[in-house]
Amino acid sequence: MGRRVVVTGVGLVTPVGNNTADTWRNITAGVSGIQHITYFDTDNIQVKIAGQVKNFNPEDYMSPPDVRRHDPYQHYIIAAAKEAIRASGFRVAEDAKHRASIVIGSSTGGLHSYMEYMDIVRESGNNYRKVTPFAIPMLVVNAGGNVIAIETGAAGPSPVPVSACATGADCIGYAFDLIRHGRIDKALAGCGDFPIIKLGIAAFDRVGACSRDNDNPAGAVRPFDKNRTGMVFGEGCGVLALEELESARARGAPILAELVGYGSTTDAYHRTAPHPEGLGAAQAMTYAIQDAGIEPDAIDYINAHGTATSLNDTTETKAIKLALGEHAYRVAISSTKSMTGHGMGATAAIEAAFCVLAIRDQKVPPTINYETPDPECDLDYVPNVAREMPVRYAMSNAFGFGGHNACLVFKQYDEAN
Repeated sequence: MGRRVVVTGVGLVTPVGNNTADTWRNITAGVSGIQHITYFDTDNIQVKIAGQVKNFNPEDYMSPPDVRRHDPYQHYIIAAAKEAIRASGFRVAEDAKHRASIVIGSSTGGLHSYMEYMDIVRESGNNYRKVTPFAIPMLVVNAGGNVIAIETGAAGPSPVPVSACATGADCIGYAFDLIRHGRIDKALAGCGDFPIIKLGIAAFDRVGACSRDNDNPAGAVRPFDKNRTGMVFGEGCGVLALEELESARARGAPILAELVGYGSTTDAYHRTAPHPEGLGAAQAMTYAIQDAGIEPDAIDYINAHGTATSLNDTTETKAIKLALGEHAYRVAISSTKSMTGHGMGATAAIEAAFCVLAIRDQKVPPTINYETPDPECDLDYVPNVAREMPVRYAMSNAFGFGGHNACLVFKQYDEAN
């Protein structure tokens, strides 16, 4: 049996708040973060809405020169990581620096900077001298975590899994494995993404995944509802501070929850569509439950992947039934993407944080915009209003293009077991 791993801090930047307190207050109040896109002109694209981060000033977290040297996805990582550090008291001693890791990834990397510099090069007559010398660390998916490693001195393993929209969950799961198997003692883990660019939205729209309900931004994302119209892009970052239990106890760290299970699979079925019966997703859930050492009926709450697409919502419902059996009809399930939109890999980390906060407060967030039940989605999706309820075990689902499936199980902390 591996060492116990606890969550001692959370950092969030989301479309409904630039920190954990604001985000969680709005999520449990059912506040939508979806709005008309302001980052660029949408006249020539059919999707005009997204879950943008609002009133975010990167200079609150770094110097103006550093703002210019980092892509926006890295701005979010720096902000969320600093909040998690403050909340947890995360520190790295020089003589233990190789026992601490930063596993904060990105599923998209510096897309914004890539598009910006390609435009600059074209407009300058293909003058590639216009490219900044900071271009490479602005573009790559590991660079945000590298910044935090340098700032904290954490010198343990820091590779970041990239598994499309499951990236945040797999980063947390990888850090969890490192700690419980004794390779390191603590980590900051999560994911940040800034995918709201024309190319990204156009590509998802071309495969029929995006909502075009442009006249109704707040009501556009309708997971598990019969009249759902598709996903809406989001953005942001989620970071968890993870630590070996005895280390956390020794320094009197706040313990929000315990991370007890992780499962990851690949459908090996299709480049974009999930397996129609949800087999890979169900197996990831089953592995996570088994890893936690519990029975399926112990799960109290599931934060669903819940993208509001026909392919996801019906197959995820099937997967939950396969993994949980009859208990699927008794578990509370919600899709917080109804409020945040889909921030690619970052949302997997953000939703893991929501599971931790649901355990802390014994309150689960709603699925807003749920009005018309779908006969193929017949479970309890916590419609429209948050629910105060006992939450001992919470599970977070994250699925990505390419058939990536990741699942995390969190437990209410109990000193005895």
